[in-house]
Amino acid sequence: MSRFQVVSGKGGTGKTTVAAALALALATEGRRTLLVEVEGRQGIAQLFGSEALPYEERRIAVSPGGGEVHALAIDAERALLDYLQMFYKLGSAGRALKKLGAIDFATTVAPGVRDVLLTGKACEAVRRKDRRGEFVYDHVVMDAPPTGRITRFLNVNDEVAGLARIGPIHNQAQAVMRVLKSPETAVHLVTLLEEMPVQETADGIAELRAADLPVGRIMVNMVRPHLLDEDALRTASGGRRKEIAKVLTRAGVTGSAGLVRPLVEQAAEHAQRVGLEREQRAVLAGLGLPTAELPLLGEGVSLSGLYDLATELRKQGVGDGTADTAGQGPGGAERAGKRPGGGSGQGVGS
Repeated sequence: MSRFQVVSGKGGTGKTTVAAALALALATEGRRTLLVEVEGRQGIAQLFGSEALPYEERRIAVSPGGGEVHALAIDAERALLDYLQMFYKLGSAGRALKKLGAIDFATTVAPGVRDVLLTGKACEAVRRKDRRGEFVYDHVVMDAPPTGRITRFLNVNDEVAGLARIGPIHNQAQAVMRVLKSPETAVHLVTLLEEMPVQETADGIAELRAADLPVGRIMVNMVRPHLLDEDALRTASGGRRKEIAKVLTRAGVTGSAGLVRPLVEQAAEHAQRVGLEREQRAVLAGLGLPTAELPLLGEGVSLSGLYDLATELRKQGVGDGTADTAGQGPGGAERAGKRPGGGSGQGVGS
C-alpha cells in the first residue's frame, strides 16, 4: 500500500471527508497515520470536532485496533521558516525576515515557492524515521487542492528544480519529486456520479498521467441507494400508471387513485437518476482505475459517520494493503468495472 496518499477532487465532492475517512481506514492494527491539510481551511478540525489545528502534529483520533490518526495544518510561512533554518541556519534572522514581510512575499508572490513548501513538508513526514530507523508514520494522507490544480500543485517542484539547477532548493525539489513520482505515492480523485465531476475526474487523470504522477483510485462519494428493483425501474421509466395502480390495489392500498400521480412522478425521477448514474459509472469504468464507493450520510458528516465511512473503505480493500494499484493506468481496468460494496453506498462531502 502506498505510504503517501493524496486526495483531490472537484469542489463539493467531499474530498476532505474522504481524506479523513481514508486516514482512519489506514490507521488500523496499531498503525499511525498523519492527515495533512494544505489549503488553510481547517476542514479537518471541523470534521473531528477539535480546535483549529496549529502548525504541529497532534493526535485527533484513535482507530479500532489501536491505530492513531494525527493531523497537521501546514502553513506556508512557517514551513519556509523551517526551510531557512534547515538549509541556511538563519534562526533569529529568519524571524526578522518574517517581521519585515519577506516571508509573506516569498510565499504569495514567488512562483511555485508556496507549493514547494507545502508538498515538501508533507514529503518530509513521509520520509521521517525514528531513532530505531523505522518510519514515524505508516501512512501520510494529504487533503490536497481541487482537481483543477492538483497536477500543477504536485508537479511544481519540477519547475523549481529547472530554475534552480544547484544548491539546497534544487536538492529539495528533486527529493520531493522522487517521493511524488514513486510507488510510495498514490493520487486519488473524489467524484460524484454526476456529469461535471466525472468529466473533471477524467481530465484530472489524463493530466496526472501526462505528468507521470501515480494515479491511485477513483473515490465515488455520496452514492445514493437504488430504491427500486429492475422491474420497478422499467415500469417507472415507462410511466405505466395503470400498472402501478393495479400493484397498489393488490397491495391493499386504499384510495390509490390519488396516490398514483405523485408516486409515478417520484418513481420516474428516481429511474431517471439511476439511468444517469449508470451512464457516469460506465464513463468511470472506461478510465481503467479501481474504484471505491462511499454512502451518502443523510444527516451530514459526524465523527461516527467518519468511522462508518472508514469501515466501508476497509470492506472494499482500501487500507488493508491487499489492493495497492497506485500508479497503474489501464492495468487496473479489469477491476474498474466492478462496483465495490454492491454500489448501494453513497458518500459525504465537506
